[in-house]
This record gives sequence, C-alpha cells and structure tokens, in this order.
Amino acid sequence: MVVDDEVDLEPLIRQKFRKQIRTGEYDFVFAHNGLEALSKLIEFPDIGIILSDINMPEMDGLTLLTKLKELKNPSLKTVIVSAYGDMENIRVAMNRGAFDFLTKPINFDDLEITINKTLEEIIIQRQALHEHDQLISIRHDLNVAREIQQGILPKTFPPFPNRKDFEIYANMAAAKEVGGDFYDFFMIDNDRLGFVIGDVSGKGIPAAIFMAVSRTLIRATGQKGMPAGECMHYANNLLCNESVSSMFVTVFYGIMNMKTGELEYGNAGHNPPYILKKDGTIEIVPSTGDIILGVFEDQAYKSKTISMNPGDGILLFTDGVTEAFNRADEEYGEERLEKLLLTMKDFSTDKIVNTIIEDVNTFALGVAQSDDITMLSLKYFG
Repeated sequence: MVVDDEVDLEPLIRQKFRKQIRTGEYDFVFAHNGLEALSKLIEFPDIGIILSDINMPEMDGLTLLTKLKELKNPSLKTVIVSAYGDMENIRVAMNRGAFDFLTKPINFDDLEITINKTLEEIIIQRQALHEHDQLISIRHDLNVAREIQQGILPKTFPPFPNRKDFEIYANMAAAKEVGGDFYDFFMIDNDRLGFVIGDVSGKGIPAAIFMAVSRTLIRATGQKGMPAGECMHYANNLLCNESVSSMFVTVFYGIMNMKTGELEYGNAGHNPPYILKKDGTIEIVPSTGDIILGVFEDQAYKSKTISMNPGDGILLFTDGVTEAFNRADEEYGEERLEKLLLTMKDFSTDKIVNTIIEDVNTFALGVAQSDDITMLSLKYFG
C-alpha cells in the first residue's frame, strides 16, 4: 500500500511496476493519508508493505506508524518516504518501527530494490509465524494425547475398595508429553486379579499409539481368563500384524489367585519384578526366558507359578527407574533399588511407589528424565 497525498504518484508507480502487476507478482493499493490507510488495511488484510509519506493531512506518517505498531503484526513492514533534509523525522520514524526509508524524489530503481528486500523479510516473518502456529497446534494435540493416554490408565485408588484381600497402586510418569509405558489391572473373576506392566520401544506419539494397542489387546485377552503364557502368545501374534517401524513391547503379565496365593505369570522380555516378603527380605521373580512382543509371529510363551504368603507383595517397574542418570552420569541401577526395597517392610503399596519415585528424583536431581518411569505395586493379604 502506498500512502501519499501526491495523486501524481499513483500513475508513476503503476507504470514502473506494470509487468509485476500484470503477472500478479505485485499488487498496489493507494491511500492519501493515515486514516484512509488504516481503513484500507481492514479492506485488504493481506497487505504486507506500507510505503508512507511523513507529511500528510488528517493523519501524518509518524502517527500512522504509532497506530500500526499497536496492531502487533510483525509481518507488516513500513517504509517511510521523506525529503533528504528531513532526517530528524526519518530517525523518529525508524525509532517508531519503520523497517526502512526512502528519500524524495523517489528513485524507482531504489524503490524496487527496497520492495524486494522488504518482501524477503516479510516472507521470513510469515514462515516463522506459520511454524509457530504449527508448533502451538502440535503442542495442543500432544496435550490432548497426554490426557487421552492418562485417561486409559487406571487412576482411582483404591480401585476395589470393598476388597480386603489385596491392595494395589500404580503410577506412570512420561518423559515426554506422551509415553510408551503402561500398566493395567482387572478382575478376571471373583478370585483372580490380572495385572500387567509394559514398555514400548521408542518415545512420543508412535510409542503412545503402540502402547494403547498393546494395553487394549492384553486386557481383552486377559479378561478371557486364559493362562498368562497363552495370553502373551495371542497378543504377540496380533501385535506382529500391527507393528510398524520395528516397534516392540516388553511385558510382564501376572494372574494373582487371592484364594490360594498362587501367582501365575508370563514375562515377555521385561525387567523381572521383585517379591517383597512379609519379613522384609526381597526376591527376584524367576525369568521365563521369553522374548519381547511384536517381533516374531507365532512365538511360544511360557507360564510360571510362584506362591505368595499373606503379607507378601510384588513390585513391577520399567527400566526408566533403574536407568535414571545423575549429573555424574551414574545409573540408578538395580543395586540401589534393592537396597531401598529392603527398607520398606510394612510399607503400603502407594508408599512403596512414591518413595521410589522420590528417591529416583533425588538421585537424578538436575538431570532431565530420559525415559518413562512406571511402577505397579501389589500386596496380597489372603
């Protein structure tokens, strides 16, 4: 937009830039004072450059600059035109946000160079604004995804307030907006509780989607009451069909019989849980020797059983706990976790999980969380 009270300027500019106007490279809008210019901006919101005189009736160029600054549009650039001897006003204009200036009489070759230079800056600004809007949109989508992901994990504790034969608590803290860890638990029948923890390879949205699929498959399969190994076998075949980009998941799935104290489990390449004995000692749950889910179709998975006594508990965790690092690049590790577990005799399930989280955070103080941290604690009372 050209803002100047000299009406003879319009035909000169149209003549000079006739080729660019004809090809659609440039388009010009003309106003004769600042008030008219503001009106034209409403009528033509795509205007990127304002070429404005300083001395005009009704509203001069300096006042127009002040009004334009209030619009807070970084991709709208103003080039001031004034007499060479009016350097004081030119300096005021630059201080008020003018992008560049030209002196009268206008050198049209210089004007074309200035327009092209200003357009380049506008393109950069608009690209930056577009990318910023995209980032805002992505962050919004990630926040929604985080809410959805958190929403599919059990969050109400105690989940079975009428049950006195066991206690359960779990927590998942994602390293990014969304994560690949998950936990779940559900009653298979009145006596058996199914519970699971998993860790998907990778981070971010792809891991979160694969996590949701894995959790849903294992829950749906587990609620049918099939043995733990068969559940892993069935879920693995379905995940092999769904897996993309070589994604996989480690899973520990347990079935606790509250009447007998028998724990049946399958372990698909996951960190072995710890049994927290009533006397304060700890034991590692024996491995089944089976591999991760989602890689080899029709892979066989075994079930094992151990007996738990009233007062015993089990802690499931992902490697975000043991692989947390501190400023000295030291790993939290299994040894540190085991020492802490030995101090947890008679702890409630929520206190066990929250104490470990606090200890990991204290250990890694000042180092950003690099992996999801997820734990599930179950105590059997008989």
